[in-house]
Amino acid sequence: MTTDLLASKFAIPEPPPFMVARPRLIRALAPDRAPPVVVVTGPAGTGKTQLVAQWARETGPADHVAWVTLEDEDARTGMFWTYVVAGLRAVGMSLPAVTPPVPPSAPSRSFLTRLAAQIAEQPDPAVLVLDDVSALTDPRWATELEFVARHAGQRLRLVLVGRFDPPMPLHRYRLAGRLVEVRGGDLAFTRQEAAELLAWHGITLSPPAFAALLEHTEGWAAGLRLFALALAGHGDADRLVETTTGEEATIAEYFASEVLRAQPPQVRDFLLHTSVLGTFTPELAQALTGSPDAHRILADLEHRNAFVRRTGEEPHSYRYHRLFAELLRAQLAFEEPDQVPKLHYRAAAWLAEHGRTADAVAHAVQAGDWDTAAALLVADHAVGRLLLEGGAGRLGALLRDLPEHADGAAAALVAAALAVAAGDPDRGAACLARTGAATSGYDDATALAGRLVEMSLARARRDATGTLRAAADAERLLDRVPADRLERHPELRALVRTARGTAQSWLGAVDDAVATLAEAGAQAAAGCEYPRIEALGHLAVIEAHRGRLGHAERLAHEAVRLAEAYGRDHPPAAAAVALAWVAVERYDMHAAGRHLRAAEPAGDGPPDGLAAAGYAVVKSRRLQARGELRGALRVLQEVRGEPGDPAHPAHPAWLDREIALGEARLLAMTGHPDEALALVDGLPDPSRADATVVRAAALLAQGQPERADDAVTPVTEAAGVPTPVAVDAWLLRASVAAGAGDVGRAREALRRALRLAAPQGQRRAPHQVWSQVRRVVREDDELAEQYRALGRGPDRAGPSVGADPSGVLVVDPLSQRELEVLGRMAEMLPTEEIAASMYVSVNTVKTHIRSILRKLSASRRNEAVRRARALGLI
Repeated sequence: MTTDLLASKFAIPEPPPFMVARPRLIRALAPDRAPPVVVVTGPAGTGKTQLVAQWARETGPADHVAWVTLEDEDARTGMFWTYVVAGLRAVGMSLPAVTPPVPPSAPSRSFLTRLAAQIAEQPDPAVLVLDDVSALTDPRWATELEFVARHAGQRLRLVLVGRFDPPMPLHRYRLAGRLVEVRGGDLAFTRQEAAELLAWHGITLSPPAFAALLEHTEGWAAGLRLFALALAGHGDADRLVETTTGEEATIAEYFASEVLRAQPPQVRDFLLHTSVLGTFTPELAQALTGSPDAHRILADLEHRNAFVRRTGEEPHSYRYHRLFAELLRAQLAFEEPDQVPKLHYRAAAWLAEHGRTADAVAHAVQAGDWDTAAALLVADHAVGRLLLEGGAGRLGALLRDLPEHADGAAAALVAAALAVAAGDPDRGAACLARTGAATSGYDDATALAGRLVEMSLARARRDATGTLRAAADAERLLDRVPADRLERHPELRALVRTARGTAQSWLGAVDDAVATLAEAGAQAAAGCEYPRIEALGHLAVIEAHRGRLGHAERLAHEAVRLAEAYGRDHPPAAAAVALAWVAVERYDMHAAGRHLRAAEPAGDGPPDGLAAAGYAVVKSRRLQARGELRGALRVLQEVRGEPGDPAHPAHPAWLDREIALGEARLLAMTGHPDEALALVDGLPDPSRADATVVRAAALLAQGQPERADDAVTPVTEAAGVPTPVAVDAWLLRASVAAGAGDVGRAREALRRALRLAAPQGQRRAPHQVWSQVRRVVREDDELAEQYRALGRGPDRAGPSVGADPSGVLVVDPLSQRELEVLGRMAEMLPTEEIAASMYVSVNTVKTHIRSILRKLSASRRNEAVRRARALGLI
């Protein structure tokens, strides 16, 4: 070796005392069939050189590993090839015909050719490690080296170490499978490697602090080492992990010397100004900095591994290493403090213009402008998300510290929405009063936000009429919202429909409530999960009450499934109540008890009283089935309480009626028929079929069977009576006839009751009169079999309504007429022919088709037919 060369450039670096073994990467460097080129690249401080040095030290002399550490001067002064030839000779390679140019200069083609030819003649191959090739600014070295390697046969293997890729045609080697690449992501320390490093420094962290450290440093070797130095000997290492950032002196010094000082002034300014962003695109960076070269600057920084990374969140988006970003932000705040809020403003404006409301709000908050943050949220119609998620959502978390002095209309609306979502309607009302949004004068977005908050506030206070009024106003305003905004916020209509359906249910408009809640339950768009869960649960309880047990069961299961998928750790209370109701009607008391227990964690969702009242009904029936009549009566009396303001009901009106009728029935059974009659006669509309049947039961308990039979007979002969009521009516007539010894009439009445109960498997009601009619059944095998069949579950004869293989749930079953129209649609008949064949008008058929499409969540006729076939409807 000539004495003009630095011997230190051929030395394999010594390992530091805190060296961590990294066998996974060593194996990657030396696979079984070693390829001719290995590239190890990554940002400064990722341990590239030490990794390759560790591998080189572990090889034996027979591997002939030549190490050369490079500097920029080596290429500029023509010394590159002098060092390469000397390095190869140092590991035993005989190169007698090769003489590097003297004085050093650009090598001639004849020199490169001789070198390649002599390497190819070597008896043993050698490995040439070139460390810090990124330091060479003149790219000709790479072209010359690639020429030599390509013509050296299998006798020269290259290991190139640097911050970024060498200017060689790596794609050719990659395509031919002749390249090994170890990148920055591979060099990041794993949990085990980081733990070993900390252990060497004598540092023990709690698991959360260790996870936070690993996340903060992103496995960056130098960052871990600098943290370890800072933590060593510190009494509260966990606390220090929480508070240490990229501003810490040693970390800041590292970044400043290795990255910032190497950048041209305009790139340094670019880095400082864009540091206020998290993940960002070149377009956003350009908007912030005014630099038309944002694309190029970011691409170049990423290529050079300057702690700038592409992210997979969206095409061409970037972010800075966390520690590097913290240093940049601290430097910006020090050098240009006035620029910080201005940059956040620019970011907020750009993000809002591009529909990224949450990010825009975040920057407005960081600029300290709460009014603008709230105004951005309201203008984008994002108040629905606040009402649904409250402080648990991202927007709510950003605005949780909204100060009292932020008194603009939008800020007051946001404060009101957060208060309502947090279950504080009084504070919500006070905030809403500050906006004056109930009056005119605001733009449509602010007015809509005001109505939505007003609607939610009315719901929280069980103000049914107020809820309906605000919902109607909100729907009118929703019709004026641009389609693209509405498409981004499907939760708005879902919120309004759920609130309207719930209010209709409170007021006793059950059919309207079913239609409205069915629309809300069919809203499958992302972001509508919570109102959909609520709508399905409410609908399931109504359907259970109406005796449509199979449908109620499917709705409730769908609500439970959605809640699980949405991350809730317990089923929705209403859905659990509906499942318990179904189980108790089918006389499956074990399942009923299980579902009741699941419904006990009350308090999920708005306190609409539905779950509490439904829970009481089911619990009472379960106690009654066990013969605990007084306990059953007490449960209903406790939940019913005193009648209140009809506009502010404690429970839905139809459930209040169900509770009162159940109480009356139990009063009659416990020897208080007069009180039962008084309770029934005091109900609104006491001549309805359900009240008539209970009144008849009270008359029977009074010892007036003829009057009871006369009273209930019109119910059994009427059309359109809800199935549970009709079953009760026929059972009562069977009891009266059996008591009178009229076996024939008793059997006929019982047969009618069982036939009505069979499709839904309603077993509870027949079982309750079993002791009175047992003798009649015992002597009639057909009737006994009919009764036993109830225990085997619901009939399957009716049309199946449920979920098709695509996962679409049919929330609202098709009517018989709609099924007829659907059948003709399947025959490809045009609307006019369907109308003619059914003797109805074309408009009637069109109405049926619109309803079919809605119920089957289909947009076209053929889609509806296909879905109906999958569901077994046709």
